[in-house]
Amino acid sequence: MTLLSRRRAASHLSVFLAAATLLTTGPLGPAAGAQGAAPVSPAQATFDQVNLLLQQEYGGLSTVDRVALGREYQTRLNAVCAPTPTTCPAEKAYPVIEAELTALGDEHSFFQTPEDFQDFVASATGGNRRQFGVKLAPLDGENRVVLEVVPQSAAEEAGLTRGDVLLTIDGQPYTFAGLRDARVAARTVALGLERAGQPLSVTLTSRDSSTRDLPRLSFAGAAQNVAVLRIPTFLAGGGIAQRVHDLVAEARGRGAQGLVVDLRGNTGGSLAECDSSVSAFVPAFTRVARGAEGNDSTRVSRGTRFEDGRSLGGVRNPQLWTGPLAVLVDRGSASCSEFFAFEIQYAGRGPVIGAATAGVGNTATRIFPVGEDAALQLTILNYAKPDGTPYPVRVTPNVAHDESENDIRLLTRGQDTLLDLGLQSLATAPTISQDQDRSRP
Repeated sequence: MTLLSRRRAASHLSVFLAAATLLTTGPLGPAAGAQGAAPVSPAQATFDQVNLLLQQEYGGLSTVDRVALGREYQTRLNAVCAPTPTTCPAEKAYPVIEAELTALGDEHSFFQTPEDFQDFVASATGGNRRQFGVKLAPLDGENRVVLEVVPQSAAEEAGLTRGDVLLTIDGQPYTFAGLRDARVAARTVALGLERAGQPLSVTLTSRDSSTRDLPRLSFAGAAQNVAVLRIPTFLAGGGIAQRVHDLVAEARGRGAQGLVVDLRGNTGGSLAECDSSVSAFVPAFTRVARGAEGNDSTRVSRGTRFEDGRSLGGVRNPQLWTGPLAVLVDRGSASCSEFFAFEIQYAGRGPVIGAATAGVGNTATRIFPVGEDAALQLTILNYAKPDGTPYPVRVTPNVAHDESENDIRLLTRGQDTLLDLGLQSLATAPTISQDQDRSRP
């Protein structure tokens, strides 16, 4: 799945993010810890900040000697900056830092260039970005089938819908590069498309619009009595968990007989939002966070998170869905959407259906601004259950189905294979009785 905006690989979005922390945590300063030392170049200052964070904040599972790693890549930076040792620009350090983090062997930790970081901040806080607001799936070698349209986006206003097949741009054969170039230039384009076998034309212009993409509810099934709760991201500037609980209340109010949570393509976001969202389906759960400074226990119940017994706040009017439940995932489901699916699976609340997830679901990361508007995403915690059982790297579905190009073709005819499997599974999915609802902390 491709979101028509520039960002890092989807599976690397942060699991742990408090927007206030993101916006107020500043760089550690040039040559941190070297008071009285001679001035260093911007490249050296950025490198020093990254390595200080690696030594003091890293809480992942890599066993690489980080001190030795820093010495090795300092040698490489010295070679890169040899022509201008005191004025070497920050961007000269970027490839060196990226290589060092690759050598760390933790795919959850990586460097963000200033442009990457700017896009991330927009996504994390629900800020604006130039976009169409449409997510596409590949068909015939190009990203050309509409998977999702972001509400209140340019794509929604143009009338694009899920399952549309993009055929032409301004009368020429469709290419993803052509659509991307039009987005960047904010150039109006005429899109020729096919919807349910019928030709159609729309005009589309990208614009600066909010990245906020909140959960939404629809109904499916022969009797339209199954609620489908789509959670596209947990990274939208807050309000996701509250929206999940509100939509569960709406589903119950409309007499839904089952509920399917769709986490396909959800790349993660705020663990706090994810935890409180899960608690609309699981009475209570506990995890232990293991980091550089020791362990902390978090318990979540009815929309409220408790850390070592202290309430960290919760949602208004919390809900608990007790009826049949299923969760849809794919290879793009990452980070805290993997936490969500695992908690449902671990509690035996319902089947997880789809492909094995992205594989970043056992740690939490934090974004540290460094250098000249760049940032470091760093693993700061790894997780286990209270009995010491570690969280899995990826979630293995109860019902396996890896969506293929043939499934995308079926989608263009109005058939969603994975959703159909989810609907079928509800017939045998468990429910929660009052005796099982031990939700009080």
